[in-house]
Amino acid sequence: MFAVVGTVPDEAFPLVWGPARIAGKNLLIENHSVPVNRGTPALLASAAKVCDFFSADPPEAILAGDIGRGGGSRQVYARLEQCLGGCKYLSLTFHYIQPDVDWHNRVLFAVEDMHPRPVLIADAGFMYAAKMSGQAQCYDVFTPDMGELAFLADPEAPHPFYTRGFIFHEPQRANELIASAYAHRNASRYLLVKGKTDIAADEKGVTDTVSHPVVPAMEAIGGTGDIITGLVAAFTGLGKDPRTACVQAASVSRLAGKLADPHPGTQVIEIIKQIPAALEVFFAEK
Repeated sequence: MFAVVGTVPDEAFPLVWGPARIAGKNLLIENHSVPVNRGTPALLASAAKVCDFFSADPPEAILAGDIGRGGGSRQVYARLEQCLGGCKYLSLTFHYIQPDVDWHNRVLFAVEDMHPRPVLIADAGFMYAAKMSGQAQCYDVFTPDMGELAFLADPEAPHPFYTRGFIFHEPQRANELIASAYAHRNASRYLLVKGKTDIAADEKGVTDTVSHPVVPAMEAIGGTGDIITGLVAAFTGLGKDPRTACVQAASVSRLAGKLADPHPGTQVIEIIKQIPAALEVFFAEK
């Protein structure tokens, strides 16, 4: 079993903690429904599709509504601090939560009481908090895009908005930025850098790259990065080692995109629907 922690952009959405399942274009947790468009719902929907494919238990979702004011995020932080120590998850993924160093550290203390210790994955707001707290090395996987990688590489930037000396169309700097992130202890055990070419790396440098199939339209569709993180969450939650999970997640997400035959107006749920078929193709080729 594994869990995903995040928020949804609906201030009225309550704090929920339970299995997440897909029903049409919605995600169901307990008696609550949320549309799958992007963000944590897209991540959870992707993970749920993997679980369905392997006839595994669905992911546990720990969610609250937050539109940027921080109230829902604080509810999530407080519940995690209170309850995580008694939970048993193979992997634990943190996603869109308002960065707060103090609350982040409280949650990390709670994780230390978990036995066995889960694979820890962070993306988006929680990745920012992990870096800002100086605790990045406690994590097994970060899943940044190139802009977020530049933030990890910059020892002084308090937030991605303040990253210095980076132009977004400079993918050739990936090796330099990866090296800097590790040199300044701002990287997890593995990085999966999402981009035109997806790059897996560790402290020694790039370990794997995934660039096929090429689906240019996916770059314009919001939520495709959330799909990759959801796949990493599911694969590690089903027992794969983090490096293998990163490489397979990058490949399966691309296959799902190819099968969806998207255009820039395609909704991310149409790609998520293709994950089972993509898994079938991917593992048939192995």
